[in-house]
Amino acid sequence: MSNSPILLWFRRDLRLGDHAALSAACAAGRPVIPVFILDPETEAVGAAAKWRLGLGIHRFGRSLSDTGSRLILRRGRALDVLRQLMADTGATAVWWSRAYDPASVARDSAVKTALRDDGLDARSFGGHLLFEPWDVATKQGGFYKVYSPMWKTVRDREVDMPLPAPGQIPAPESWPASDDLADWQMGAAMRRGEAVMEPHQRVGEDAARDRLDWFVDEAIGTYNDRRDMPGVDATSGLSENLTYGEITPHQMWHAGLQAREAGAPGAEHFMKEVVWREFAYHLMYHTPEILDRNWRPEWDGFPWSTDEGSANVIAWKTARTGIPLVDAGLRELYVTGKMHNRVRMVVASYLTKHLMVHWKIGMDWFADKLADWDAASNAMGWQWVAGCGPDAAPYFRVFNPVSQAEKFDPHSTYIRRWLAEGQRNPSDTALSYFDAVPKSWGLTPAKPYPGPVVALDAGRRAALSAYESHRMETQDA
Repeated sequence: MSNSPILLWFRRDLRLGDHAALSAACAAGRPVIPVFILDPETEAVGAAAKWRLGLGIHRFGRSLSDTGSRLILRRGRALDVLRQLMADTGATAVWWSRAYDPASVARDSAVKTALRDDGLDARSFGGHLLFEPWDVATKQGGFYKVYSPMWKTVRDREVDMPLPAPGQIPAPESWPASDDLADWQMGAAMRRGEAVMEPHQRVGEDAARDRLDWFVDEAIGTYNDRRDMPGVDATSGLSENLTYGEITPHQMWHAGLQAREAGAPGAEHFMKEVVWREFAYHLMYHTPEILDRNWRPEWDGFPWSTDEGSANVIAWKTARTGIPLVDAGLRELYVTGKMHNRVRMVVASYLTKHLMVHWKIGMDWFADKLADWDAASNAMGWQWVAGCGPDAAPYFRVFNPVSQAEKFDPHSTYIRRWLAEGQRNPSDTALSYFDAVPKSWGLTPAKPYPGPVVALDAGRRAALSAYESHRMETQDA
């Protein structure tokens, strides 16, 4: 057994560098067989995320080939596939990087228990987070429900240095059979959008590292002042790479830490954003209901509409609300699979406040359309904006899309980039929206831009009235 192979089960950790499980497997001196399993939990992700995952798998397979290794692809229930691979290869160990969403936790716990009951070595390693959810606690021993004190707790906490990529991955004497990635048809649900969206992806570990280097060299100094401006390239843009583990929070943290020590004004705020992601994961781990129910149960009776077929929801989904910043953001989403974070908040606020639509409708739409979809960040973001989540403001926050545009997109650079209607010479990015959306929507750039489906003042008043009525009812209950 000392020379038996180790199956290294890859999931959202598609990298060679700073990979604890891979480093440990290579150090064991035994053959290592990298494996990716398209199991039901992975199949269940939205169209854009599944497609982008396929791009990441393809690129990672090439990276492994460059080291003399290879990525074995199999489809099916994880435990069944792993047992079959162990029978095929004589492997006696399965190692993997931890995941934290409830479906993955349930799957991984069942796999670990079953394999250990079989007398086999099943181990999980960290790497997707800076701090494990059970390692950061309040003075009372609980988890943090508010971001600011969590940040203060971890701000100066020691974070492991990133691990180097292995120089060589020990190969087995023979390789097991592998599926062909093309047969998985990871982008089947994308249809017309695939060709439009692909040029906007930054795929793979090398691309992620290059982007981080660019950000630290060129943009981190002005991050505080420019990060909320969607018309300029001022953020790290690494959300997709974090999602698929093509870069790690450790690498980002230490890049930010070095910049902070060098006096870069925006470095600490960049580090805060890394911890904001940690906060979302810690909440998802400790309160998994955040993914599908109001995190604050007192919001359960709030009168949001749940009619997905309503005219307002359709206008929002098709990016024709008549509110330029909102529509620009939704079109960026359709063309790139991403959306600037400031605009995400405005888009979510407009749906949940001005249109009074349930946050879960928006969250589910993002889950299907985001190439950088992350369950924890998506859920916490939507609930934070809707007001029913953690760390909510002590008042009912309603973003005004017009004033937000005036403040953060004063020259309409972002809006013109994504809205074609009314422009004499619309940009290629604005026109590409019409190439990406289903033909059945019947949209063309020549179609007149609509007026607002809900007037901003009227929508705000209705939302505040609903909130006040609900607050009074909750107090009287």
